[in-house]
Amino acid sequence: MGKSNIFLIGFMGTGKTTVSRELAKLLGYEEVDTDAWIVRQQNRSIAEIFEKQGEQAFREMETGLLREFEEETHKIISCGGGMALRQENVRLMQEYGAVVLLTAEPETVFARVQDDNGRPVLNGNMNVTYIRELMAKRMPYYQAAGEVVVATDGRAPQEIAQEIKEKLLFDKISFDF
Repeated sequence: MGKSNIFLIGFMGTGKTTVSRELAKLLGYEEVDTDAWIVRQQNRSIAEIFEKQGEQAFREMETGLLREFEEETHKIISCGGGMALRQENVRLMQEYGAVVLLTAEPETVFARVQDDNGRPVLNGNMNVTYIRELMAKRMPYYQAAGEVVVATDGRAPQEIAQEIKEKLLFDKISFDF
């Protein structure tokens, strides 16, 4: 049996949440945003979780959520930007679905996130230089996890969703729609 969940990973601001909504509509799947799910479950913002419990606790929450997808099918899961940094998370995502890496240039990311103060990783560092440096550190993790890669710069979410569908149909990752 092939995979039937799709995990969207990548740096913050690459369009994971927006594209997941379009992809869910296109395929008739249920869309799950891991950050929003954790916020609802914890009844506090990600910034509050980072501040009160620390990043490590948040990363544990992400792993716990991923484990819940073992028996799930036909879900589009929009993952937080740090989800692919843990090897255990990558293993779970690849086991429970296809992992799609969304990419964007640092300038694109900055333009998309500059007015969003709910991004604790960028607190005090909301600039293209810092985004470029952090992106460079994370890229090896993203590339190791992603089975399909799609660039999002200057493209409509519908166009990106269509490309993901086509790549999953034609790439050899045994995906079942």
